[in-house]
This record gives sequence, structure tokens and C-alpha cells, in this order.
Amino acid sequence: MVKEGYYFGLPPLALGAAALLLRWTIPGILLLCLAAFIFYFFRDPERVIPADPNAIVSPADGRVVVVTDEENAGRPGKRMSIFLAIWNVHVNRSPATGVITRMNYCPGKFSAAMRESASTHNEQNVIHLATDAGEITFKQIAGLIARRVVCWKKVGDRVARGERIGLVRFGSRADLWLPRDSELLVKVGDHVKGGSSIVAYWPPRTKSAQPRSAPTQASLEENLSPAEKRT
Repeated sequence: MVKEGYYFGLPPLALGAAALLLRWTIPGILLLCLAAFIFYFFRDPERVIPADPNAIVSPADGRVVVVTDEENAGRPGKRMSIFLAIWNVHVNRSPATGVITRMNYCPGKFSAAMRESASTHNEQNVIHLATDAGEITFKQIAGLIARRVVCWKKVGDRVARGERIGLVRFGSRADLWLPRDSELLVKVGDHVKGGSSIVAYWPPRTKSAQPRSAPTQASLEENLSPAEKRT
């Protein structure tokens, strides 16, 4: 669990315990249930990180709601958007290994993260990541309930593929932009896991490579270096 879970979960836990001691049963149970949900929301499970140097992993847990062609600063490319429901893990992870060159916090609305307009109009943190192959961009986007975008990194930091970079509290959206020549593997409706689901290859695999479907957990294990295997 990330440390924010303690900040939000301990007060209702203490109040719930006090209420039960005073025999205020219903308020006590409700407060304990709230504390349990908060601790569950801020969980931070370990993930299997793919070792393939060309793999781009999902920056977040959730369901893919948009896959579209989109320019970024005049560069043709592709954008995928992931909706994080309130029951998903909300820790965000770096999609690739690289250096954070720019980070722009953009205040905005708090409309439902399912809406397409959330990608441009909602409060968000835009992270530009310089990789060995070039620059990619990903966003942490607040939603209707999420009211705070949290990033644990700063400009100049070098991050590894799948490394934890922050979270958005209580329901949100994550966008990932890749250059046009990347090989996108996901489609609308796919469910992905942050740090472990391979969503694209960039540079793309050579034409001589064997075509394959989206990797399973078992296939990911085979692609790991010994240091990256986790329980």
C-alpha cells in the first residue's frame, strides 16, 4: 500500500473503533468499512515487468476506452486512453525506460474520466519521456471523483520500464501517446495492468518476426531477466 493510504485510512479506522467502544454500532461499522475500502484503494501490488527493451507497457490498470490516430506537437502518432474504475489499482507506472524531460501540470475540470473530453479538459499531469528510440508522452488525468494528481518524479529523473511514478486518487484516466511507427497491440475494450501488460512495441518488431497475440502472464515470465522476476 502506498503511504497516502495511511493518511486517508487511519482517521476513519480510529473513529470507527472509538464509535464501537461507545456502542455507536452503525456509525462505527460504516467508518470501519470506509477505512477498509481506502486501504484497498491504495493497494500497490508487485508486478512482473517485461524485459524486452522494445516493449511499451501500460501506464495504468484499467480498460482501454480509446485508440486513435493523433498528432502531438505536430508529430503524427497514436493515442490510447485507459479508464481506471474506482476498484482498479491507481498507482501509475512508467511505460518505458528513459529520462523525464518535461512535466506540465495543467489545471482543469473534473468531468467523468470516461468522456473523451477528459483527455484535454480535465486536470492532468503531462509527462514527456525521452527513450532510446525517441520521445513518448503519457498523462495522469483526474476524473469526476479523483481530485488530486500525484507524481513522485521530477524533470531529469531516469525511470525504468514499469517503475512507479505516481497515482491519481479515486477514479481517473491515463493517456499514452506513441509515434506513428510504433506497433500498437491493444484495442478498445481490452483490460490492462500497469507495468506488466505490453501495449505496444517501439521500435516495432521486424517483419520477419513471428506474429503473436497480446502476451499472457506466463509468456511474460519467460521474457524476464532473473533480477526482474517477482513473486
